[in-house]
Amino acid sequence: MADITTQQIQELRARTGAGIKDCKAALVDSEGDFTKATEYLRQKGLASAVKKASRAATEGIVHSYIHFGSRIGVLVEVNCETDFVARREELKELADSVAKQIAASPNVEYVSVSDIPASFVEKEKQIEAGKDDLASKPAAIRDKIVLGRIEKRLKELCLLDQPYIKDQSITVDELVKQTGAKLSENVKVRRFVRFVVGEEIESDNAAEAPAEAPAPVEAAAPAEAPKEEKKDKKDDKKKKK
Repeated sequence: MADITTQQIQELRARTGAGIKDCKAALVDSEGDFTKATEYLRQKGLASAVKKASRAATEGIVHSYIHFGSRIGVLVEVNCETDFVARREELKELADSVAKQIAASPNVEYVSVSDIPASFVEKEKQIEAGKDDLASKPAAIRDKIVLGRIEKRLKELCLLDQPYIKDQSITVDELVKQTGAKLSENVKVRRFVRFVVGEEIESDNAAEAPAEAPAPVEAAAPAEAPKEEKKDKKDDKKKKK
């Protein structure tokens, strides 16, 4: 029988919302395999997180966080099912933790991978597929490498896939699910905005900067006066003589 750790139990609990004893029993039965353990709990009707995820989360809160120095600010919307849970301290603590995570993650742009536009994903695939280190690889191997790199790249851009800054053993997604399990509701991070002092101003100035004025064109030198007039005067003098 595989040794089951507390961390494994907590992770399975975060994923499924099942009780601690049930999670331990599922892991023991599946010898530590999370996929089989999740199936075990679902068959027993104990994987409450799966059921909760299908329920509408239309209540919630918008939380603000200003980082030290007042140069970074975050607004984040966290949803739940009822206004009663929206007033719970646990939800406020979750929103604050998520907001601090966003403040510390300058590369994060989306909540989850499903939010990333398909056009962006396709463009990233083309960039990866065209890299020199893959040119000599067989097509099948090249496709696998590109897929692996793309998955890693997309996760780097997504909030829910980030390791939680206060506990690197879990992701932000698992943190959200743990809170949902405590509150017995479907809890979701819907959207966020990250503000940095001067960030938009710099980009706007670059876009609005006027083009350099063209160098002044020097005026052309005036054409010389025709010499025929002088010649005519000389001819007149000769005639008079």
